[in-house]
Amino acid sequence: MRCGRGALIAIDGVTGVGKTYLTGHALDGLPDPPLTLAGFSQPARTAPGLGTGLLRALRDASGGDPFLRGGTPLAETLTLLAIKRHDFDLVLPRLALGRAVLEGRSVDTTAVCQALLLHPGDPGAALDTATALLSLASFYRPPPDLTILITDDPCHAITRTQHRDHYVLTRDQAAYLRDASTLYEQLAATDPARYRVLDRRVTGAREAAEQIRTWITDAATGLPCLREPWTGPAAPCLCCGHASPADPA
Repeated sequence: MRCGRGALIAIDGVTGVGKTYLTGHALDGLPDPPLTLAGFSQPARTAPGLGTGLLRALRDASGGDPFLRGGTPLAETLTLLAIKRHDFDLVLPRLALGRAVLEGRSVDTTAVCQALLLHPGDPGAALDTATALLSLASFYRPPPDLTILITDDPCHAITRTQHRDHYVLTRDQAAYLRDASTLYEQLAATDPARYRVLDRRVTGAREAAEQIRTWITDAATGLPCLREPWTGPAAPCLCCGHASPADPA
C-alpha cells in the first residue's frame, strides 16, 4: 500500500561542496518548497530543545574542531544518532501531512565521519564500518528516502570552507575532509537505489540546481509507509496509520 506522506530527503557531502548554495537555488524553482532542517554544523541550529543541547555538548567537547571530533568517537556516534532521531521526531508531523522535508546532513554523515575516526588510515575498514553504522542507525529511525550526495574536488571544497568560515584548516583537518569525500562516494556506490550523486567537477551550478530540483520532485511519488524500525512490518504507519496487509488486525 502506498502512503500519502511526504518524502524525507537528505542533502549530504563534505563541507564546502555547496550544499546550501545549490539547494537554495533548487528550492527557488519549486511552487511548494519542502521544510528544510539544518545540518550539524550550521549556526542556524540554535532553537532551544534536546537536539540543540546535544549538539552544543558535542561542540564543547570537541574544543572548536569543525568536524566535532572530541576524542571519543563511539560515544559521539551514539550522540549524533540521538540528534538524528530527534530531528526525525520533529519533522514527522510534516511528513504525515504530505510535506517533503530536506534534512541537511543525515545519518550518512554520521556513518562516514565516525567510521573515519574509528579506522584512520584504513579505507577498507572505514567503508565496512560506515555501512555497519548505517545499519545500526536504521534500528533507531527510518533512513532517508533519498540521499542527494554533492561531491567536488576536495581542494575546491577546502578553499570554499576557509573563505566562508574565515578559518584556515589544519593539515590534519584538510586530510580528514579529503578522506571523507572519498568515503562518501564509496558508500553511495553500495546503495545506488537510495543515493543520487551530483559531481560539481562536471556539472555547472545552474544545471546542478535543476538536477536537485528534479530529484526532489521525483522523490514524492510511490512512497511506502513509515514504521518504527523495531516494531516490524505489521505495525501501523507513523504517517497514515495503515497496518500491513499481513497484520490480521
